[in-house]
Amino acid sequence: MSPLDSIFEDLKALPPARLEVAADLVHRLKRISEEESQAIFTRTAGALSAEEADELERVIEEGCENIDEHGW
Repeated sequence: MSPLDSIFEDLKALPPARLEVAADLVHRLKRISEEESQAIFTRTAGALSAEEADELERVIEEGCENIDEHGW
């Protein structure tokens, strides 16, 4: 049984009040702290060369900035 399956089985056995406590804990674990978020940004900043960044910007402008009058 995988860890996820085991946790799921344990959660199913909890009374409602304890399940709410567990849900709150999971949600708190899921959130990324500001410090973690900044660290992720710092690791990825500058990952593209100037040429790659220009190409990415061009592709986004060409593919995303068009209005399809017949679309939704």
